[in-house]
Amino acid sequence: MNHQGTARLETRIRPYPEPAASEKQIWELLYQEARKVQYGRQISDYVEAGAVAAAVQAASGTIYTGVCVDSACTLGICAERNAIFQMLTQGEHEIRKVLAVMPDGRTGPPCGACRELMVQLMPDTYADIEIMLDYEKRTILTLGVLTPEWWISKKAFP
Repeated sequence: MNHQGTARLETRIRPYPEPAASEKQIWELLYQEARKVQYGRQISDYVEAGAVAAAVQAASGTIYTGVCVDSACTLGICAERNAIFQMLTQGEHEIRKVLAVMPDGRTGPPCGACRELMVQLMPDTYADIEIMLDYEKRTILTLGVLTPEWWISKKAFP
């Protein structure tokens, strides 16, 4: 509550772990932060939220989270883009790592719309963004491998 007695809406933003944190620890933190905000719920007869959650690590090391919002008229938003929009709201625009947790607790790749946003945000360096495909097996790919020869890439237009 703020000093006027009203609740403040706080975004899920976490500082980067200590510099000595291993890559494994960073991915574990991303997974934990995504799971903290993941709880599927019916908002109204037309809107559901939270079945999928995502965590994005910005270049600064800050972790941003978001959940999917699904609506009856397809105006929803994916968890990954929601987390990226949180990052943009806070003044950052470079992504290091992306992790999305599906309703069953497993991780999966971002959809085409999420990939497109990442490519357009970072047209010269999108290929370096790391994506956790399978958290249990620690399968990590870069967006460049997952999304080769995207229309905006220099390779697509020699």
